[in-house]
Amino acid sequence: MVVAASVVVAAGAVAGVLSAFDDKRAPDEARPPEVSASPRLAPLPAVPSPSAPATTESVSPSPSPSARRTQSPTPSRTAKKTERTSTAAGRLYRHPDSQVLDWVRSHSGDPRHAVIASRIAEQPAAVWFADYSPQTVTARVAAVTSGGAALGRVPVVVPYAVPGRDCGGHSQGGAPDLDAYDAWIDRFAAGLGSGEVIVVLEPDSVAQSACLSAGERADRFASLARAGRVLKAANPRARVYFDAGHSGWNAPGRQAAWLRQAGAASPESSDGIFSNVSNFHTTADEVAYDRRVLDALGGPAGLGAVIDTSRNGNGAPADGEWCDPAGRGLGRTPTLSTGESRIDAYLWVKLPGESDGCKGRPGTFTASYAYDLASS
Repeated sequence: MVVAASVVVAAGAVAGVLSAFDDKRAPDEARPPEVSASPRLAPLPAVPSPSAPATTESVSPSPSPSARRTQSPTPSRTAKKTERTSTAAGRLYRHPDSQVLDWVRSHSGDPRHAVIASRIAEQPAAVWFADYSPQTVTARVAAVTSGGAALGRVPVVVPYAVPGRDCGGHSQGGAPDLDAYDAWIDRFAAGLGSGEVIVVLEPDSVAQSACLSAGERADRFASLARAGRVLKAANPRARVYFDAGHSGWNAPGRQAAWLRQAGAASPESSDGIFSNVSNFHTTADEVAYDRRVLDALGGPAGLGAVIDTSRNGNGAPADGEWCDPAGRGLGRTPTLSTGESRIDAYLWVKLPGESDGCKGRPGTFTASYAYDLASS
């Protein structure tokens, strides 16, 4: 089974662009990375006005996290419209450089503009650091964390450069080896500053590790445990979460055993786990799954979970499709106040409207896809 893990990269001084992606722009796409979706508003027509101008929607040669494999194409139980209840974004940070904001700024006359601007572009979302660029990563991370600190808000950053990521799939790449990765993480950590920040550490790095040999897996997990220690030592207010896959993938016991090896049960490395990044499983399924993983993981009682709710408003498709499946919708608004025990936040880690590779090139913002998500 293939896992699409297209990466979202921030433009300029914020995030990097994967060299694996070419620089050509397609008509329905946009530029740098970031920001994402919003609460449930009244349904809108699938196609705005009959004469929607075929505007050129800038494209970012950035890959964006795509839907993780559903180990068994199990539908995520029932998709409930109530899934998209609105909760306040609270103190989460919306970084001003993103593909969706680029599109909104340059397409004011597009009939989809108001929906995409209000339901997606206004919401805080994660900033991905998907390229291996040790010379600039400290400054780019600092640009995000200092921006959040200046507003008293909490940024969400995603280091995504572990060697062998995505098992050679859509988002292959990363550092050349684990020594280089360890050095990159040191530089990443140097940009965290001293304010609150959430670190979603290496999506797929644990859940997808079955593609590695036992020795390679042990080496990767040692590097991840070290990364957690380095990040938390650099900024004691950083909250670091480790990859738990999602409720349709590995069994909780198996996932917890790997997470323990990767340092996720140690308070020196970890604040808990994350799940559903780039996937579609309902929040209720993820809450139940994450609690089972945390129970099996052990560790301090304070360990919690964060859930990607960016595209799970209608649940996962029954056929297990992961690549820009039709009929999905925006999930709960990002918030640090979930009202659920052991669930620390609902986040938009995957950026709504950025393709898994089927409705557009991996990681590129596609307005038609964004509009579908916002109006379904």
